[in-house]
Amino acid sequence: MKQKHFIFAALVAFATSTGFTACSSDSDDDNTTGGNQIDETNVVNDDASAISLVNGVYSHWQPLSSSFSFIIELNSNKLISFEGEESEAGPVNSRFEQEPTTWYQIKIFNHLLLGIAQDNEAITTISNSLKLGKVTQNGYNAAVGKAKFLRALAYLKLAQLWGEVPVFTEEGGSTTERQSIDNVLTQVVKDLTEAEILLLDYNGDPRIPSKQAAQALLARTYLVWGDNPLTADQVQAIATTQTDPAFTKNDARLQKAVEYADKVIKSGRLALDPDFSKLYGRDYESNKRGTNEHLFTIAHDGDKNDAQGNHQTHCSWTFPFQNGENGNGYTQNHTEVADDDLYDDWKAEQPNDKRLAETYFVELKNPETGLTHHYYSPVYTPINGKGVDQSYEDAENLEIKQNSVDRIEIRYAEVLLIKAEALVQLGRNSEAAEPFNQLRKRAGIETVSAPTFDQIKREWDYEFTYEQFSVLNSYRWKDLISSIKQVKNYKHFADDWKEKQTFNSDQEAYFQKVHNHLVAKYNNVRGKHYRQPIPTGLHGESLGISQNPGY
Repeated sequence: MKQKHFIFAALVAFATSTGFTACSSDSDDDNTTGGNQIDETNVVNDDASAISLVNGVYSHWQPLSSSFSFIIELNSNKLISFEGEESEAGPVNSRFEQEPTTWYQIKIFNHLLLGIAQDNEAITTISNSLKLGKVTQNGYNAAVGKAKFLRALAYLKLAQLWGEVPVFTEEGGSTTERQSIDNVLTQVVKDLTEAEILLLDYNGDPRIPSKQAAQALLARTYLVWGDNPLTADQVQAIATTQTDPAFTKNDARLQKAVEYADKVIKSGRLALDPDFSKLYGRDYESNKRGTNEHLFTIAHDGDKNDAQGNHQTHCSWTFPFQNGENGNGYTQNHTEVADDDLYDDWKAEQPNDKRLAETYFVELKNPETGLTHHYYSPVYTPINGKGVDQSYEDAENLEIKQNSVDRIEIRYAEVLLIKAEALVQLGRNSEAAEPFNQLRKRAGIETVSAPTFDQIKREWDYEFTYEQFSVLNSYRWKDLISSIKQVKNYKHFADDWKEKQTFNSDQEAYFQKVHNHLVAKYNNVRGKHYRQPIPTGLHGESLGISQNPGY
């Protein structure tokens, strides 16, 4: 959901004020850091203050919890958006019409860079404090480990969505000069390997970055890097076409993905929750079940208590039980499942998969009225079940007002699937069966002796649909165009969709929008969409960063 009322200084001014600029002195004297005098203005006084300083970075992560879906899921074949007028940022992303002035691109890009600048300042300040004996070594490790973990995660998301981006740390850099993908991911790996050393083992609280969370992110990073992200020149070559580039890989990096996934697995500290349906919702967050599947989450306590509540529930379930049945009106959610086929195809492939009913709701009882509502044409499209909290009484109605569910960034299931995919890409398919089948056994579907690459790709859909992976995986697999072209087979894509069912006027207006978005996806997607446009600053100012191809 849009929130345009954040008040921040311009990015460059903020970053400059936080001391990331190049060091002006090589002095190693105890009372200087990077040529800047240490005094009471750039230190904290104790360990608690050090960790509090880093926790301030979450003010840039919390507003993004639902916003990531407005790029990552809407730029796929799985989701469309009816957020307000068709000119609003959600529908614009849904139709592949994003520009540098599109709000979600502005919001995510700027907040990630602002968070990095704040990480840099925190690392400098806490390092100063350690030198003066204000914080203990343990306090330094916890705070700086967290700052480097968050900085790495920000750079990884920037690289995945925007490609070459500026790299600046407490040691120097530029906020405008773009670095190669290799340089950006090298910084990610550097931060995460240092965080792995500094952070403590996972203790059951996923809100706190841990050694195993850093290892999981390293596994994710090496999988992304191992699939050879496109360079700007490669995107330029296909920017105006509807042709996917060739898939290539780097075996050495894929092997590193296996190794870091194994570190998490062999730690023995994580496990799959035996009940997939218990992974999502306010009463299941922060590992309240004690099953240790949530590895790292972004904490949310609601709109009134953090930088911005997690609007994932609100956006997926904006107007509960107002879908034209039982005498109610007919209103449209901010995000909508792209069409019935996403449910139908999965049910045809795996009718016994326990995950299907949690991912797509086709009917749901209103706990206030006892009436059952249906989400399937000609009434509606299925509901994104992972965006609806069902973990406590009347949650369907209450949580859209509170927006307090933590966002899951990493769970143990991803570690298992990363290992399985990397092994398959390395040609070690039989080795991949063990981690792969752990997911299938929980889901209640058949296991395999040696998963294929196609089965791995489909398992990402079964396990992680609407968990903010869709377009990122298409970027990795180099199938963005072909995956979007799948909408041509959807029920409401064809021009004669009206002739195949009977609709009332409200339903016809709804499915006309569905049809329009599917056709727009098909017609508009281009090679340039392997990158997001470099946006303006939060107040419309130029950030001075060169634009991506095609925009």
